[in-house]
Amino acid sequence: MNKEFFRNIISTQIPIAWIAGVRLHEWKENTVSTKVKLGLLNQNPFKSMFWAVQGMAAEFSSGLMASAKIQQSGHNVSMLVLGMQSKFLKKAVGKIIFTCDQGTEIEAAIQKAIETKEGVTLVVKSQGVDEQNDIVSEFEFTWTFKVKS
Repeated sequence: MNKEFFRNIISTQIPIAWIAGVRLHEWKENTVSTKVKLGLLNQNPFKSMFWAVQGMAAEFSSGLMASAKIQQSGHNVSMLVLGMQSKFLKKAVGKIIFTCDQGTEIEAAIQKAIETKEGVTLVVKSQGVDEQNDIVSEFEFTWTFKVKS
C-alpha cells in the first residue's frame, strides 16, 4: 500500500473524499495517517472544518489499515463499519492529521474471523491533531470482519 494506491481508491471509488481534500499522510506497517487541510470546499459556516470531512479522514486511517491487513491475509474477508462515535474537542482549522495505530489488533481480528468463520467486531480509534499537536477530534469506528462464503 502506498500513496498511488490510496489516490487510486479515493479518486475512483470515493471521489467526494478527494474533493474534500483527504490525503494520505503516512503509511507504516501498523499505523496509517491521513491528512486534510481546511479549505473552501470542506468548511462549515463557522470557518472550521465540517465534522463529516473529519469523519472521512478518520475512517480512511482505520479502513485503509484494515483493507491492507485483509489483502495481506490472502483470504476473501468482508469489512463493514457497524457504528461510529466521535468527540470534537477543538475547532478544526489548518491541517489536521488523523492517525490509527491499531494495525496489530486489526490483524488479530481478521485472523480470528478467518479461523472461526464467524463475524468479528473491533472498535478502532482514530485521533485528529492540528498543527499545534492539539487533539481536535477523536473517532471510534466499530468494524466487523467476516470471511466471505
